[in-house]
Amino acid sequence: MGCTTMDLNNLRPSEGSTKKRKRIGRGAGSGHGKTATKGHKGQKARSGGSIKPGFEGGQMPLQRRLPKRGFTPLCKNEFTLIKLSDLDTFPANSVVTLEEMKNKGLLSKLSLPVKVLATGEITKPLTISAHKFSATAREKIVAAGGTLQELPF
Repeated sequence: MGCTTMDLNNLRPSEGSTKKRKRIGRGAGSGHGKTATKGHKGQKARSGGSIKPGFEGGQMPLQRRLPKRGFTPLCKNEFTLIKLSDLDTFPANSVVTLEEMKNKGLLSKLSLPVKVLATGEITKPLTISAHKFSATAREKIVAAGGTLQELPF
């Protein structure tokens, strides 16, 4: 009984997991000789001959016929939005920091500034730290007896 060890020199791919490469232009007997699977003549049969994506035979291409619209503002601030109803899950009189929100699963990452929106209701006094608050959210938090801490961003 011969025991074979696993060495790099006897590793083989699984049966049926690999295909032989198609070797084109290697004689008529291969079945891919003569025109080497390129058909007969024409631009696509030539060396380096290809048509760029979007080329319409000299007709004005679609991406140039359509008008350009809008612009991308350079100084746009992106915020992670938090609802008041999500903050209402914290216990009364607790300090809600960004780390606490992340631990609760309300934030996926701390790199973006956080804005608190007035969606939903808040029923208990909380001290909430965030970068920005909507005007209605401010009113609701103060009405519930809570305080706000605005963070710089």
